[in-house]
Amino acid sequence: MKYEQSVERLKEIVSKLEDGGLPLDEALDLYKEGVALTVDCKKQLENAKLQVKTASEVGDE
Repeated sequence: MKYEQSVERLKEIVSKLEDGGLPLDEALDLYKEGVALTVDCKKQLENAKLQVKTASEVGDE
């Protein structure tokens, strides 16, 4: 999933969890999905940061 799609899904999950009223098992499933999406987003951001750093270093040579 692309970064932007992950962020949008995270927003949906947060909204549903904040609204409350979900059965516990559904809330837990959404929470787990949110955690997994967060980990994936962090990895994507780190990868992008590394690419920018590499490109900057190549440009400095």
